[in-house]
Parts: sequence; C-alpha cells; structure tokens
Amino acid sequence: MKKYIIILPILFALIISSIVFYYRFDPSLLTKLSFYASLANPSMRIVRVEEGLRKEEVAQILENKLDWSEKDRIDFINSTKVEGHYFPKTYLIYKDEEPSVVSATMLDEFSAQVSKVKKPKSKQIVNEDTAIKIASIIQREAGGKSDMALISGIIWNRIFNGMKLQVDATLQYAKGNEEDGWWGEVNPEDKKIKSSFNTYLHEGLPPGAIANPGIAAINAAYNPQKTSCLFYLHDKKRRIHCAKTYEEHKKNIEIYLK
Repeated sequence: MKKYIIILPILFALIISSIVFYYRFDPSLLTKLSFYASLANPSMRIVRVEEGLRKEEVAQILENKLDWSEKDRIDFINSTKVEGHYFPKTYLIYKDEEPSVVSATMLDEFSAQVSKVKKPKSKQIVNEDTAIKIASIIQREAGGKSDMALISGIIWNRIFNGMKLQVDATLQYAKGNEEDGWWGEVNPEDKKIKSSFNTYLHEGLPPGAIANPGIAAINAAYNPQKTSCLFYLHDKKRRIHCAKTYEEHKKNIEIYLK
C-alpha cells in the first residue's frame, strides 16, 4: 500500500508537467490546481505572471512563490534588457530555481511568442524594440483587448505627426516605487517630472518599455488600426472615445469625464 502512496503523487506531477510542456496546454488553467501540484511534487511551484506588470512586480511574485532571498529578487530585476521581455503567463518552476534560469525561461518564452505574431512586410517600419515599447504602453493604457489596436493606431499617428505622446502610463512608470506604489494616480504636477520616460516633456517613445505586455498588446503594436484620431480617453466604464482634433478631445472630456 505504501508504494502506491509514493507513486501516485509522482504520477500526478508527471501528468501536470506533460500537459504543460509537451502538449502545450494553457497552464493558466492549472492555477487552481496549485495546491494539489504542491502535494504531488513539493519541489514545483505554479507561478502566474499577469500582463502589464513591471519587472519589479514580477520579481516580487517570484520571490513570494519561490525560495528566493532578497538578493535573488534583485538579481532577477537587474538582468540585462528585461523590461518588456518577461512574457506574462503561468509557469511551472522549481521552487529553488536560480534567478538567471527563471529569467532565461521567461525571455525564451517571449521570443517564442513574438515569433508567432503577424508582422508588417516592411520591418523597416516596425522593429522589435519599437514594437515592444509601444506594446507596453498599449498594455497599460487599454481598457481591454478590444481597444488595443485603436490605441496603437493613435500612438503611431502621433509619432508620424511629430507629436509628443503625452501618455499618463509613462508618468506612472517614471514616478513608481515600492513604497508609494508602482502605478499610482497621475497628478497635473507629474507632467513636470524630470525623467526620460516623461512623454509630456520628451518627444517620441521612452527609452525602454514601461511594462511587460501580453500577446494581444504586442500584436496591436505591430498591426495598428487605421484611424484619423490623435487623441483618446476612457470614460468611467472604461469605454474608449477618440478624437481627430484637440477641440474634439476637449469636448469628449466635458462629456465623459466631468
């Protein structure tokens, strides 16, 4: 009887691993099984990384789930060129896995997913670095997946027209910190923050991504919706309203935000 008690948890762990890694089953559906997975194989952890988190938030989730020290968390954050490239999904990770290995796993997943995205024929228009910066902004600014392509179109329009992007999410990234919150409310005085990520002060895209976008936002960055709009806002129900001119945009503000 004892041998079955030993074998069954092992078999359960093998089944989970096979589903995730061999059959490419979406591991997000296995999150609810984390308790049973821990019973089956105490050395494994199911870790869910949501879309739109910055690297510090991802590192905190991993530290909480894995047997990491504060140094491990910092090492993960300081890995080379990671912001925007830690692909959000559910991972099955050994509880004592090294930060460098986890980082490499998430970066490999990013490369695999981005390679599947339909890209414009002219790569001169959209290179990957530019697309990921835009995707990270889309991820933070969108009310949902349904308006991502429209926001992408508006961002591209502003770039092509030589306009400042003036995106609040970039201000959140510039001023975010662990003590006050990574995505705090934007105030009028924040538009004067001295940061290269402040798109109210500086033209063009920020120097890097501001978050780790999901596949929908990445796809939208590469494939923007055709639009004449240059401005947008979300009403209290997170529905998007765009405008071709600043005068129209001010009217939308009066209608939907007052």
